[in-house]
Amino acid sequence: MKSSTAGLIGILALALLVAGHYLGLGYAVGVSIGLAAVFGYGWPYYLGIPAKKTLGTVIALTGAVAALTAGLTSGVDYLVWTPIFIAVGFGAIMVVQLIRGTGQKHRLESTLGSGAGVVITGFTCGWVASFRFLGEPGMTLIVAVSAAVALMVGMLPWPDRVVAPLAIVLAALAGPMAALMFSDVRILPAIVLGVLVAAVVAAFRRLRTLTGHQKLSFGSVAAALAPVLSMGALVYFVEKMLLS
Repeated sequence: MKSSTAGLIGILALALLVAGHYLGLGYAVGVSIGLAAVFGYGWPYYLGIPAKKTLGTVIALTGAVAALTAGLTSGVDYLVWTPIFIAVGFGAIMVVQLIRGTGQKHRLESTLGSGAGVVITGFTCGWVASFRFLGEPGMTLIVAVSAAVALMVGMLPWPDRVVAPLAIVLAALAGPMAALMFSDVRILPAIVLGVLVAAVVAAFRRLRTLTGHQKLSFGSVAAALAPVLSMGALVYFVEKMLLS
């Protein structure tokens, strides 16, 4: 998949997730479940591993259940069940790897790749938790603007050694600008958020360039969603640390 297409998919996913702050908790949970399902089913195809449907179901269910419980959990610890779901999902991945009859030589790679998918889709619920914790979109908009800038820089057809530092610098500048426009967050935390978000985006861009997937496919869509979904938990925990 071209970097421009991947960037557009990531920006669209960001817009859908951020819209939860304006359209309500039910929408936020539904979108998170939908994106987790798309990512879950596409990730094994991106990795090219056996037992794609079974592993994709495990990954998708992990993210869907984590997002649902983040929206329904009472109290203030919205992600209390998330580590349990991720652990169960990883255990299910290992069981599938043990009982399947093909691709035995690549079980370690399949297990690690699928396990990474479980973690990424599990982190999606952080966007729901962020909505419930804040109730207003200020901090989330800082993250979204910084991520959008990093994704747009990642659309440039330049080498990773150029794109990654440029994305981090511009996202670090975009974070404080968004903070001044949308919230009362101080400049330094906004810079830190921008740098962290851009580092995540740059890391996944490097993964895409290493794998060499060029055509638009179900798997490449999952790879484009990966940095946005994995930011969920980062957004929530940084917000909680700064505002609690």
